[in-house]
Amino acid sequence: MHTIHLDAMFSFTLAILLLFVGKAMTARFAALQRFSIPDAVIGGICCSALVFLAHALLDVQISLTLDARDTLLLYFFAAIGLGTDVRTLREGGRPMVMLLALASGFIVLQNAVGMGMAAVFGLEPLAGLMTGSIALTGGVGTTLAWTPYFTDTLGIGNAQELGLAANMLGMISACLIGGPVASWLMRRHQVQPSADTALEIATLHKKEPFLQLNYYGVLLAIFWLNLSLMLGRILSELIALTGLNLPAFVGCLMAGIAIRGLGDTFTPLQKRFFRRTLWDYPRMQPGIALISDICLGLFLMMALMGLRLWELQSVLGFISAVMLVQIVLVLLFTVFVVFRLMGRDYEAAVICSGFGGIALGSTATAIANMTAVTKAHGNAPRAFIVVPLVCGFFIDLVNALVIGLMAR
Repeated sequence: MHTIHLDAMFSFTLAILLLFVGKAMTARFAALQRFSIPDAVIGGICCSALVFLAHALLDVQISLTLDARDTLLLYFFAAIGLGTDVRTLREGGRPMVMLLALASGFIVLQNAVGMGMAAVFGLEPLAGLMTGSIALTGGVGTTLAWTPYFTDTLGIGNAQELGLAANMLGMISACLIGGPVASWLMRRHQVQPSADTALEIATLHKKEPFLQLNYYGVLLAIFWLNLSLMLGRILSELIALTGLNLPAFVGCLMAGIAIRGLGDTFTPLQKRFFRRTLWDYPRMQPGIALISDICLGLFLMMALMGLRLWELQSVLGFISAVMLVQIVLVLLFTVFVVFRLMGRDYEAAVICSGFGGIALGSTATAIANMTAVTKAHGNAPRAFIVVPLVCGFFIDLVNALVIGLMAR
């Protein structure tokens, strides 16, 4: 097989081009906006399909260098943190506990389905955990972390292939179902869109060309985002000392929240003594919103570009069946449980759009779905507080505990 290797600059530029394609398609076809399909999904799926066809038909493997992907994710979650007003965290208390309880219960249900389907196909039931919360709620990192235990201790030789294949299909599915679920819930229950058009992340479709930016505000946004990444790295290292293994973006999220809280607290003092300060959130908010939207779009684009669809072939039958059941389970749970218990309002609908990401894809997928919905229907500030905290921090702890108990 002939291999074509694309370096980091070419791969990154290709991702930008494909994001343009996705945005153009979204602007061209109203249905994509109506169902809140993320811009990056369109170009990303097209790219992964072309790479697969080159592999299958031309015997050519296209290797992309996607090193920038992880850094883009860190910038995005730092922006989430900076956009979080500490005073509003109290509003997220009860919804956050409720969503965590729902997601935790769903982890057990998800694993039970995976183990049951594995038994039906004549596989070791514990192998089904790799198609449950390990790959779907946990993601690639959790899959790779648990693979040695499943292969060396439990003797399940294809554990990694099962986990990565499930994660691959789960992420694609999560991108495609989140927006349509929210749109259907809003129509079915006559939920009114938000009247707040000032989005913390991204901009409304109809207002995108008129985003108010200025040099000083954008420079401030970049400065504080960089500081959030630096502080986030320190926090991640401190968390690691406790024995907890959390994704790097958790530290950046916490750092952004802390910096926003300190900045807002000392703003009156700064304005009293300085004519122009280094903290002016209203001025830099449009820059943060734009940077976060670009980073999220490019991250999701590069994640989809990196899918190696031919790796599904060896486990296609079992994976197709179990993922079909998992996807239906997510849809039913979201519509009949999550929406009702989260309040049956617009914020609940936005959270439901992200629940597919929580249960099938990743935190970034959840936020991408929510961003697509709010770009069409208006801001949902509580959802953007609750979901990142549940996805990025608490659910990883619960997932590790549940997996440890069920994998014995």
